[in-house]
Amino acid sequence: MSAPSGHRSTTDSAADVTSADAIELEVGGMTCASCAARVEKRLNRLHGVVATVNYATEKARVTYPTTLTPDDLIGAVEKAGYTARRPPPPDPSSDPATESGHDGTVGLGTRTLVSAALSVPVVALGMIGALHLPGSGWVALTLATPVVAWAAQPLHRAAWTALRHRSTTMDTLVSMGTVAAYAWSVYALVSGRGETYLEVSVAVTTFVLAGRYVEARAKRRAGAALRAMLQLGAREASLLVDGLAVPTEPAAAHRGGPVGAHEAAPTNASATVERRIPVRSLVVGDRFLVRPGEKIATDGVVVEGTSAIDAAVLTGESVPVEVGPGDAVTGATVNVGGRLVVRATRVGADTELARIAGLVTDAQTGKAQVQRLADRVSGVFVPVVIALAVATFAGWLAAGRGPAFAFTAAVAVLIVACPCALGLATPTALLVGTGRGAQLGILLKGPEVLESTRRVDTVVLDKTGTVTSGHMSVVDVVAGPGEDTAIVLRIAGALEDASEHPIGRAIAATAQGRFGALPRVSDFAGRAGLGVVGTVDGQVAVVGREQLLADAGLTVPPAVADAVTDAQARGATAVLVGWSGRVRGAIVVADEVRPTSARAVAELRRLGLRPVLLTGDHAAVARAVAADVGIDDVIAEVLPEGKADVITALQGQGRTVAMVGDGVNDAAALARADLGLALGTGTDAAIEAAEVTLVRADLAAAPDAVRLARRTLAVIKGNLFWAFAYNVAALPVAASGRLSPVVAGGAMALSSVFVVTNSLRLRRFR
Repeated sequence: MSAPSGHRSTTDSAADVTSADAIELEVGGMTCASCAARVEKRLNRLHGVVATVNYATEKARVTYPTTLTPDDLIGAVEKAGYTARRPPPPDPSSDPATESGHDGTVGLGTRTLVSAALSVPVVALGMIGALHLPGSGWVALTLATPVVAWAAQPLHRAAWTALRHRSTTMDTLVSMGTVAAYAWSVYALVSGRGETYLEVSVAVTTFVLAGRYVEARAKRRAGAALRAMLQLGAREASLLVDGLAVPTEPAAAHRGGPVGAHEAAPTNASATVERRIPVRSLVVGDRFLVRPGEKIATDGVVVEGTSAIDAAVLTGESVPVEVGPGDAVTGATVNVGGRLVVRATRVGADTELARIAGLVTDAQTGKAQVQRLADRVSGVFVPVVIALAVATFAGWLAAGRGPAFAFTAAVAVLIVACPCALGLATPTALLVGTGRGAQLGILLKGPEVLESTRRVDTVVLDKTGTVTSGHMSVVDVVAGPGEDTAIVLRIAGALEDASEHPIGRAIAATAQGRFGALPRVSDFAGRAGLGVVGTVDGQVAVVGREQLLADAGLTVPPAVADAVTDAQARGATAVLVGWSGRVRGAIVVADEVRPTSARAVAELRRLGLRPVLLTGDHAAVARAVAADVGIDDVIAEVLPEGKADVITALQGQGRTVAMVGDGVNDAAALARADLGLALGTGTDAAIEAAEVTLVRADLAAAPDAVRLARRTLAVIKGNLFWAFAYNVAALPVAASGRLSPVVAGGAMALSSVFVVTNSLRLRRFR
């Protein structure tokens, strides 16, 4: 029983759930996974709030009770030392090219380049004895100061933010190490006593900034899926307004006033007015014109005309859908046939395209957070190192060794523990691995990919454009008794040459390739959804479905009927051809299976992955394709939003799922999957939503991608192990006072060299 109104139990979470809202926030200022954990912890402290913060996408998904407001949530994030804002809703009619945003990688890249340019001579002056000339120390100080003071400013700022909130991150250790090495060097130069360690401070800064830059570039692409998807929508619509005068001035075509109002300037004649307006100005109930070849502006219902709609960009269907009055159509699909008048039923954020974009966003935000090993241990490692440095300083003072010795030992502890190798462990392996992948036609987008491949046990393959080529082509020409297949193809090709239907274009292209010039056609007429009719060589010929030929009084011979049945059984489309009273033959058209698909499926099986075919096509087509390539599990007739649900259902069965696709309808599933792989010939939305892009557009590259990702992950894990092992071994030696800061800096550099060398082994990947 729920609590009475106005009374709230502190333990009644059910009340929170039944009166809860959900919101997504964009969180700024996070520099590591521990930052995301801190924001999540702060949000979850609020009563009734359930929050998940994703460091990779820099977004927080929050469910909160109605007693709180979004401003309360934003305030909680700001109190934790970060920024938060509500993202604008997706608008398919907006032009992403005009939307500006701050690209944080530009400033970070500049800092990295400047830091690297100044660090090279500083390191040379510090490490090469022949360069130790009078005044060289002051030259090194002059070059190192901008690096420590300006280039490392983001690190110092993050460390200060963490300090103000009584916490530590890897930035804390980097900042303390670089500042300590710099401060000690200044003291040594001014006093004329002791060694300088400027090369340590600049090298650490440069390495860490370079790693952050690589990471920032990978994270910046997380939002590109949504932008690429929104670019598919039409920009303008041809609005039809009845009962108004034809405008005499261009300004009369401007649409203004309240939403839904249509105004016109005084003119001379009454007629239906056609206006080109931005799609964002459409409202429910508006009628708009769609000409052949144009994109449908928004979701609606056909009120006039018949045509074929190419919906492959959203549904993955290989054959266009015939539509007529009363049929629903979807925005961003293409009218490939006749003239249509459509009444808008959904606009803006309510359209199917916007809903699919929302699915991608939800899938990306709902992914498990990537907790890198270095960040996971930083909550313990950093405070321990700082405490050890302080204890070292205090211990040696108490032992009577003097401030200089104590400070030197403490600085050695901070420097030897600086996470230079840790910062290089992932970026260097990732850079070498992705570079080698690019040579092989495989693009890996970030370390999230690598962690996913280790656990993947199921691979879901989209059919159209992935397992198959995605293009209709003639696979067989069947002639009836006593007929010639060449004549059947020639007559059909001549008729279909005047057709705009993809099946017709495939037949015409095949005929032209075989015969060159085709006979001229007169009295051509198209029958929406049925076929075409015309006069060829003085004979009235008909090409199309059985119903059209039956209406023309043409009978189908048993041999041709059997060929049609066989074609349908193997997932192909059979087009009948007839003239002079009877059907003369049939042309079989299909979306052909890629030649390498069967081998790719076999390779995926050898990697321990279970293949599943997923498609929006009919079950018969899907089963025929699956049989050709050796797949046992088939999930067919799935709507675009249902593909992501299929991935979720498989994950709910305890499987770790990879998804391979190429269309916008695959984008949400690619984002929802534990590992998304997109073919390079696919849509931008699919490519950006996936973690791996197969540039070769060959399914055979998918097993190569899995192997490369697993090998790269193994190298990263090896790098991290040795980096941590180095710290564990070096820290006690530094604290004992037997390791000078110079040797500590050299040891740190040596660990970095090892990490880089280990990563370079990936160049030999085959």
